[in-house]
Amino acid sequence: MMMSPVTLNLSHLLPPTSLSSLARGWLAEDAVNFDPAGVCVGDREQTLALLCKTPGGVLAGVPFFDAVFNELGCAVDWFYPEGTQLGPEPVTRTAVVRGPARNLLLGERPALNCLARASGIATRCRLLLATVKKAGWAGSVAGTRKTTPGFRLVEKYSMLVGGVATHRHDLSGLVMLKDNHVWASGSITQAVSETRQVCGFSSKIEVECRSEEEGREAARAGADIIMLDNFTAQGVHAAATSLKREFPSVLIEASGGVTEDSLPFFLSPSVDIVSLSCITQGCPVVDFSLKIQRSCHGNGTATTSPAHSDHSAAVPSPDTPTSRRDFAF
Repeated sequence: MMMSPVTLNLSHLLPPTSLSSLARGWLAEDAVNFDPAGVCVGDREQTLALLCKTPGGVLAGVPFFDAVFNELGCAVDWFYPEGTQLGPEPVTRTAVVRGPARNLLLGERPALNCLARASGIATRCRLLLATVKKAGWAGSVAGTRKTTPGFRLVEKYSMLVGGVATHRHDLSGLVMLKDNHVWASGSITQAVSETRQVCGFSSKIEVECRSEEEGREAARAGADIIMLDNFTAQGVHAAATSLKREFPSVLIEASGGVTEDSLPFFLSPSVDIVSLSCITQGCPVVDFSLKIQRSCHGNGTATTSPAHSDHSAAVPSPDTPTSRRDFAF
């Protein structure tokens, strides 16, 4: 049974100019000058089937996939809305892409790379969200700024599709004073005071703390969020409870070394946020492929399959002999 997708249209977060710029950059990276293989396929209209081969994967990255093919004059028709958990079939026919053959194949790899990565992140986020819901915890699971260079917009967007908080997008979105900032400035109190003079009322200040006493100094200096960094689960519970009792309006974040397996142990009524770098670092992808469908007739000729074939029909695995007759590799 497929899980329901997110209710908001998250694609409306993305400026069209940003999507176009990213898509053009990905395409330029893959085709710097000539595309020799384009000669043998030409501009004949073809239809590609998008197949998801990871049962249970959460579909994410749709706007970026679309943007790649829009740049190439191709059209994408989706069978499921973004945020849907696909499966449980081994192969799920997810969309079709139509356009000139050489343009389809130019966009194939950049679009698949984006979709696989985005869906992998959304899938992990959905699993983390299920963990905290099962525990009855009311706080927020969040990502971090440990994202792939040049790919942050995709990865942060995927977190939202998966149902978790993005945390800050960049250095101006939230002031985070880490240990190096504190050491370079002289003290937590001084760092918070000087930063507040320039960020004003519109930005929150978070301070990375290595002990409960540092957290107390940060709260007294006017920090809005205290990050308990690299604490043990027991240490987080004790420090968060003490700090919340003294500073009830300050948000407490647990971070550093939290994994999918250890997450339940960090969930405390006194902890407001748990951030995990494993959302983006070392996250497995969801396996997608694009295949030109071919149906062989009695006379041995191959033609493109109908454009509107039933997406719910069984799709043979590309690893079986039967499927190799049905899909062009």
